[in-house]
Amino acid sequence: MSYNKKTNFLITNSIIVLFVLLLSLFVNYYLTSLLGFNRETYLVITLSVLIFGLILYLLLSKSIFEPIFKSDENLQKTVKETLHELNIPISTIKLNTQMLEKKISDEKALTRLNRIKLASNELLKLYEDMEYHIKKEIDRVDIINFSLKEVVEYSLDKFADLKNNIKIEVDIQDVTLNSDKNGFQKMLDNLISNALKYNLKENGLIKIVYKNKNLTIFNKGKEIDTKNLFMIFDKFFQEDKTKEGFGLGLFMVKEFCDKNKIAIKIEPTKDGNYFILSLKNIIDDK
Repeated sequence: MSYNKKTNFLITNSIIVLFVLLLSLFVNYYLTSLLGFNRETYLVITLSVLIFGLILYLLLSKSIFEPIFKSDENLQKTVKETLHELNIPISTIKLNTQMLEKKISDEKALTRLNRIKLASNELLKLYEDMEYHIKKEIDRVDIINFSLKEVVEYSLDKFADLKNNIKIEVDIQDVTLNSDKNGFQKMLDNLISNALKYNLKENGLIKIVYKNKNLTIFNKGKEIDTKNLFMIFDKFFQEDKTKEGFGLGLFMVKEFCDKNKIAIKIEPTKDGNYFILSLKNIIDDK
């Protein structure tokens, strides 16, 4: 719902509530004066007026707010249909670039083809992000079973060109999780991106380990100041202002973890920092 719609909704709702309240008080006063005041009649009259006020509020609010909610539903429907149609050409581009890769041997042509492939992957990522955010807004996020190892490998593939000389060690057994896969993937992307950003320029190291139902991501680098541990997940907070970004990554990580019952904690050491996620509540033991 846009800012203007929210404002109109709040103003209109306040007017309806005030009108119903004043009318209910007037009716209550009139009936009490008419029938005479005593404890039994007052309770009956008050209860009847409250029910009357509630029914009146529901009738008024339905007729006024229905067009607003209908407008939002139509907008969501249009966006979802557009996204669905957008997925078709993106998938076609991706499929054809894969076929052309097998037939082309010229280096310059392969370089150009690789640029098209990277661009289509970016479009696909934007499509997936948009689809996920729409589903999240309307509370229709899919809870499914997925492999922890698979999502970790997928995240690492995304950052393959950005890791430079940073060594990445992975020790993960194949465990099945039951959660919001897209949200978990984005949360993991943010943690790995953060680990790369705050790593050492020389002899950098990231360790991703799953053990005892905990997923641990270690990045070698400057120890997080203890006084910042309570603020590091705050929106727009950045411990190092020289780094690029808006300070939203860890805020989004914490928001997802809280919503999906994943406990997260940070353990700073002189060699670097451990981000530990307890996955016990989303592990599928079946």
